[in-house]
Amino acid sequence: MRLPNVSRLLTRIGHASLAFDAWVNAGLYDSGVSGGAAYGRFQERMKVFAFRGWKRVALDLTSEATTLGTGAAILMLAMAQPAFNLTSDNWLKQQDLAVTFLDRYGTEVGRRGIKHDDSLKLDEFPDIMIKALVSTEDRRFYEHWGIDPIGTMRALVNNSRGGGNTQGGSSITQQLAKNLFLTNERSLERKINEAFLALWLESHLTKNEILKLYLDRAYMGGGTFGAVAAADYYFGKPLKDISLAEAAMLAGLFKAPSKYAPSVNLPAARARAVDVLHNMVEAGFVTEGQIQTALRNPATPVTRTRDITADYYLDWAFGEIKAMADAGKFKSDRVLTVKTPLDLGIQKRADQVVADILRKSGEAYDVDEAAMVILDPDGALRAMVGGADYGESQFNRATDALRQPGSSFKPYVYAAALSSGLFRPDTVVVDSPVCLGNWCPQNYGRSYSGRQPMWLAVAKSINTIPIKVSIAIGKGLGIKGDFPAAKAGRAKIIDTAHRMGITTPLVDSVSLPIGSAEVTVIDQAAAYAVFANGGRKAKPYAASEVKNSSGEVIYRHDDEKPEQVLSTQVVADMNYMLNKVVEEGTGRRAQLEGMKVAGKSGTTNAYRDAWFVGYTGNYVAAVWFGNDDHTSTNKMTGGSLPASAWHDVLEVAHQGIELKPLPGLKAPNAAAAQAAAAAPTDPAATSYGKLSRRSFEVIGGLNGLFRTVERARPDAGEAKPAAGEPRPGASLAPAATTRDVAEGTRSVGGRFETR
Repeated sequence: MRLPNVSRLLTRIGHASLAFDAWVNAGLYDSGVSGGAAYGRFQERMKVFAFRGWKRVALDLTSEATTLGTGAAILMLAMAQPAFNLTSDNWLKQQDLAVTFLDRYGTEVGRRGIKHDDSLKLDEFPDIMIKALVSTEDRRFYEHWGIDPIGTMRALVNNSRGGGNTQGGSSITQQLAKNLFLTNERSLERKINEAFLALWLESHLTKNEILKLYLDRAYMGGGTFGAVAAADYYFGKPLKDISLAEAAMLAGLFKAPSKYAPSVNLPAARARAVDVLHNMVEAGFVTEGQIQTALRNPATPVTRTRDITADYYLDWAFGEIKAMADAGKFKSDRVLTVKTPLDLGIQKRADQVVADILRKSGEAYDVDEAAMVILDPDGALRAMVGGADYGESQFNRATDALRQPGSSFKPYVYAAALSSGLFRPDTVVVDSPVCLGNWCPQNYGRSYSGRQPMWLAVAKSINTIPIKVSIAIGKGLGIKGDFPAAKAGRAKIIDTAHRMGITTPLVDSVSLPIGSAEVTVIDQAAAYAVFANGGRKAKPYAASEVKNSSGEVIYRHDDEKPEQVLSTQVVADMNYMLNKVVEEGTGRRAQLEGMKVAGKSGTTNAYRDAWFVGYTGNYVAAVWFGNDDHTSTNKMTGGSLPASAWHDVLEVAHQGIELKPLPGLKAPNAAAAQAAAAAPTDPAATSYGKLSRRSFEVIGGLNGLFRTVERARPDAGEAKPAAGEPRPGASLAPAATTRDVAEGTRSVGGRFETR
């Protein structure tokens, strides 16, 4: 009985399946029929909108334009966002701090903040000043909407025909946008931001407000900002009283104040003024006859001794003061007098040396920018050079430019190594090939020197040793395997660099120990100051003392206590090794007669950056040479122009002061050192009966080579310092306990890296 029941059940299931299949097929068929009918009706109705001939072309073009326009609008909005992020609700509000800066001796050196002279109303400006400016910089200023394509094309055509750079390509609004929100960096991103900010300014201000801001905020050379201050500085008179010739000369300053400043190059300033006068005629503002008097009687500036300006210094100092004010250190006081550690003698020397070196050697080395920071070992900022020309570019390369330090980063590696307790200056290390994954660093000379003491590896700036040291530091922490150990070692190196004073994020990469992470010049000086002051952190500062408007002292830097970041023994060992760099290694051009100097050179891949960072017991200075666009120099190394600049500035800075020893190093004969510091710098007065510096370098190089060969002998035993050289301390590991960092037998002795 059960089998027939099962058979009937299966039969019913089969019938149900067939019924379901038929229902699905019928449904699909009916849907297709109804869908086809609906589509047919849709086509019939759409025939109303069918176009042919020129109407079809117009419709297609309109559709494409709408699509492309929507995409372009979205792209423009995305590109505009970074520019608009630079604005804020109070962007037009004047800075509410009024700061007067004094140098270390109490002499006023500059002002920043609301004491800039912008009190003259636009209708009080002389008409000839406004016409001279508009005719030269932006003839269609009152007609365009912030960007002037017609004016730009006219300027390009005019200049290409041999007219010179007599007409500007950017509108006044674009130039104001750059002055208010941007830097002079030459990049596509900056130009895009400038264009969007110009549109933004046009939507928020009237034309007269834009013109007034531009006349008040533009840099005019000689440390002056705005036409009112420039008229007083160059002609010794109020702006309202200037002549047509003087107005033309002032108008010629807006684009290139350093090039056309009459206090710097009067013939160039007068030639530029002639161009401005002819522009006024072409624009229809004056007649040919009206400019004849100005052409026959060109403007003559008042006689001034050339002022020592420290604009990069004061800009950075003002930023520091604003940060301190925002942190509440001055409470409600907004009118301040700040005594700085600025030494105008050192500042003037630094400016002169950088300018002279770039003028004499810039073309040969294909380099056009430089930066320098000079500190006391406690962080007091004595001088700052932020670029080749403040008038041309106010971008501060000493504080804001991130550049690869190359081998000048290695002292942080060796400081971390010494702090780990695994190394001493005479620990034997081996210069031989090393790889992390598929990356294998090369020495500058493409050769290897074999076994040698660590201090010699530092002096020769060997690249393989810092990599091996990073691996050894990691293994000392119990990490297995070279790659994981190297990563752990680099973490300790990064921590050491940050504790010493590097403030920028350091990207962890396999090449970090040889200087691939980016740093700033001021951070390099601050971190090296730890070696010069005995191991204490030295945050750079430009405010020794701050007084309020009543003359009360409301802040003293002396009240702040520094943190000890390196032990005195590590500092002594580092000073011993970095002194060897200057006396026997890549930094020999930085030697100063009669005193101990320590430091490190650095050169990056393709010769893009060249550094020398060095110090004595009195000063720390970091020097960088390179190009803003990161193009390669002509094989410039840190031991060339940077070391020479360091020497030429610090040689003068040490004259007439009490010389202090480096921690852990025995100072040279005190009497001889003081005599050297007080000696005149005129070569004619000091060269008689003496060998030249080049002769000393040659003899020193031969002596170093002989010592290297002697150490390479199998029976030479433990490497020893040269006769008469002080050892950094009795705690150095004896010969019986020195240890190799890595195995290796190949020895190619003697050749020093020039990086």
